[in-house]
Amino acid sequence: MKKTILTLIIFIISVSAFAQGWPDTVNQIEKIFARYKPGIPGGELAISRNGQIIYSKAWGMADLEHNISLTPQSPTEAGSVSKQFTSAAILLLEQEGKLSLDDDVRKYVPELPDYKTKITLRQMMQHTSGLRDWGAIAGIAGWPRGTKTYSNEDALYIIANQRGLNHRPGDEYLYSNSNYNLFAIIVQRVSGESLASYTKKKIFEPAGMKHTEWRDNFKRVVPNRAIAYSRALNLYQTNMPNENVYGNGGLLTTAEDLVTWCNYYGSGKLGNPSLLQRQITSSFFNNGNKHNYAAGLFITKFRGWDVYTHDGATASYRSNLDYYPELKLSIAWLSNSSEFDRDTFDVAEAVANLFVPLKSPEQQPAVVTEVSVPEEILKSYTGWYRNPRTGAGVKFFIRNGKLVSTQAREMKAISQTVFGINNSRVVMQNGQERKFLFISPTKDSMYLTGVDSSLINEQTAAEYVGEYYSKDCECKGIIKARNGKLFLTQPPQTEFPLTPTYKDGFDSPVGNFYFERDKNKKIIGFKISVGRARNVEFARVN
Repeated sequence: MKKTILTLIIFIISVSAFAQGWPDTVNQIEKIFARYKPGIPGGELAISRNGQIIYSKAWGMADLEHNISLTPQSPTEAGSVSKQFTSAAILLLEQEGKLSLDDDVRKYVPELPDYKTKITLRQMMQHTSGLRDWGAIAGIAGWPRGTKTYSNEDALYIIANQRGLNHRPGDEYLYSNSNYNLFAIIVQRVSGESLASYTKKKIFEPAGMKHTEWRDNFKRVVPNRAIAYSRALNLYQTNMPNENVYGNGGLLTTAEDLVTWCNYYGSGKLGNPSLLQRQITSSFFNNGNKHNYAAGLFITKFRGWDVYTHDGATASYRSNLDYYPELKLSIAWLSNSSEFDRDTFDVAEAVANLFVPLKSPEQQPAVVTEVSVPEEILKSYTGWYRNPRTGAGVKFFIRNGKLVSTQAREMKAISQTVFGINNSRVVMQNGQERKFLFISPTKDSMYLTGVDSSLINEQTAAEYVGEYYSKDCECKGIIKARNGKLFLTQPPQTEFPLTPTYKDGFDSPVGNFYFERDKNKKIIGFKISVGRARNVEFARVN
C-alpha cells in the first residue's frame, strides 16, 4: 500500500512539473519550426506519450499553387520510414507460415541470377544482402529516379540484370532499396494480394492509421496531399516522386498516424503473439560482429535511452520517426520541403532533446594521446592507395607535419604505424609492398594497396578513348579526350569530366571509375562504383 501511494505521489509531482514547463516546451518547438514561415512549404510534427498524442501541429503550405495550408491531416510521403511497414508485412507472412526469413530469395523471385551463394530474406531486410540498388544502376545508365515512371516491375528487371553483387551476403551493411522493392513483389506472390492491400487490412486498419496509404499509383488523386517542393534560384518548384515503385518508400501518411503506429507495435499488438521482438532484433555479420539494423528500424540509443528510429527522403519529401520504448514516447516529423537539407540543425534531434531526459552520459570515445611521428616516416606513407571493394582511390599527404587524406581529414597518430580517423583506424604496414589496413567502427577491416599516381596527358589520354557498353545497365558510355583531359559522354547530351586519381583510376561527379587492361596492357573496359552499386562493368566495344 505504501509503495502504491509513493508511486502515485511521484506521478502527480512529475505531471505537475511537466504541466508547469509545458508552455516553455511549446515555445521551444515553435522556435525549431520557425524556418517554415507562412507562404512556403512546411512540416508537421506529432508527439505521443503513453499512447496519447500530446502535441500535433503543422506549419507552412501543403500546396503553393492553390494556396492550401499544411495541416496535421495532410498526407505526406514518408520516404524510407516506409520500410518498417514492408518489414512488418514480411514478418506477418512468416507468422502465418507462408515464408521464412531464412529462405533464399530465389525461392520467391527466381528471375534473380544464381550468384552461387544464398541470399536470405533476413539479409535483405537488414541490408546485408549485397544486392545492388536498382535506382543507383538507373542513375549510372543516365535515367535516375525522377526521370522515368518506374514501377516495381521495372525495379525487378534492373535487379535481375545485375551479374554481380556489391559484396558477399552477410559481409557488410550496405543500404539498398532493391531489398524492399523485392519484398513488395514477394508479399504479392506469397499472399495473393498487393502490399498495399495486405498492409491496409493487416496493419493500417487495425492500428487506426486513418490517413495512411501507399503511393502505388502516383496518378491517383489523394485528397489533401502535401505537394513536395525544392528551391532553386530563390524559386520553388515541384519535386514529386512520379513513380510507382513502393515498399522501399512510397508511404503516404501523417505524423499523427506514425506515432499511432509506434503505440500499436510498441504495445505488442502487431501479430499474435506479438512480433515486437522480431522487429527489433538485428543479426551478426559473417565476421561475428553485430550491426544495428533490424526490421526496417535502426536499433540504437539516444541520451542513454533505447530508440527505434528511421529517417526518409524521396524527391523533396523528408521524414523521421523515433520510438523510445522505455519512455513510451513517439516523435514523428514530416516535411514537403528539401529547402533546409544543408542546415546542420537537426529538427528531429532538437525536438527529442526537449522530451528525452539524460539517462546517462553519452559514451565518449576513449581519449587517445597523439604521438609525434618523424616526417621521414610519414613520407613513406604518402601516395595513392586503392580500395579493393570499390576501386576508389585515397591519397595520403603531409600537411603541417601531419598525415592527411584526400577527404581533407587529419589523421591522429596513435603510434608510428597506427592512425585514428573519426572512429576508424588506419594501420600502416611495413614491408616491400606499400599498403594499410583500414578498420571500421564495426571491426570490419580491409587492406588498401599502394598504387602509382596517374599521368594523363594528350598522349596517354588517347588510350582510354572509345565506346563502352554495360550489360548490367543496358547502356553505353563514350570516353572522349580534349586537351589531355578525359570526359564520359552519354547520348544525347550528358557529359562529365573524369578526374585522374591513381593510374587507371578516376573520380567523377557520379562515381569513381577504374579501367582494366588485358595481358598486353590494352584497355578492355572499366568499372564504376557509386554509393549503393559497386563495380558495374562496361566493356570496350571498339
